Amino acid sequence: MGLKGCCSCVKYLMVLINILFWLIGLSIVITSVWMLTDPTFMLSMTQSYNHYHIALYVFLGIGILITLGAFFGCWGVCRESQCLLVSFFCVILIVMVAQIAAGAWAFHNKDKLDDIVRAAVKSSVQEEYGQSTMSSRTVTFDTLQKNLKCCGADGPGDWATSRFNNVDRTNIVEIAVSSMNVFYNIPESCCKEDLKDNECELSRRLKFGGPLNTAIYQQGCVDKMIEIIYENWVSIFAITIAVILLELLSLTFALSLCCAVRNQHYKD
Repeated sequence: MGLKGCCSCVKYLMVLINILFWLIGLSIVITSVWMLTDPTFMLSMTQSYNHYHIALYVFLGIGILITLGAFFGCWGVCRESQCLLVSFFCVILIVMVAQIAAGAWAFHNKDKLDDIVRAAVKSSVQEEYGQSTMSSRTVTFDTLQKNLKCCGADGPGDWATSRFNNVDRTNIVEIAVSSMNVFYNIPESCCKEDLKDNECELSRRLKFGGPLNTAIYQQGCVDKMIEIIYENWVSIFAITIAVILLELLSLTFALSLCCAVRNQHYKD
């Protein structure tokens, strides 16, 4: 028994689509595992550790589902098995619904997400950077500032009230009055590239409320990240739509092959 004609072409297209799904799923799994095992990954700065790991486990689960669905699809096409094709259909449908739901939630709560990311990055600047128990967080934030060419969460002034400058943050109300130094230091990663000898070292010491040195980055990292997202939103949107259309196409092909296999069984 074997499908012929148009169904044969659909079979080959399904195999190609499932190979693509397999590569996408495997890439998501590898990326998720990498992000879970690498404490210096830059995206970890945008969330608290708990939220970050929950998001990664969800991301990993989606990757495993896509990889599993691709296996069902390829094997179902090769064996002309209705059971495997239906399994593929269900898995891809679940993934697609999850993607649409996540996108709708993110769009509806974009203001909350902005606040969450801003609060997480600010916490890293003021509470965690430079602390011996949070060395991975320090390395991550240095990498973030160098690559994005930014300084602090909202700007260099964030470092004035940071534990990096030995500011006691146990009593937030009294920080501005008693704990804050007239001068404060900022990390070396805030300095612009290709500075002359000792220029960075001299530029890192700032006066509270005074003008910022032009040798350091002026923009905060949160605003920089948002700016990058807005600059690339067309590409992100296009990729998302392309993936959803590919999933819809694969669902249509799976249903067509299921019907063709069932009719072939009846004829036999």
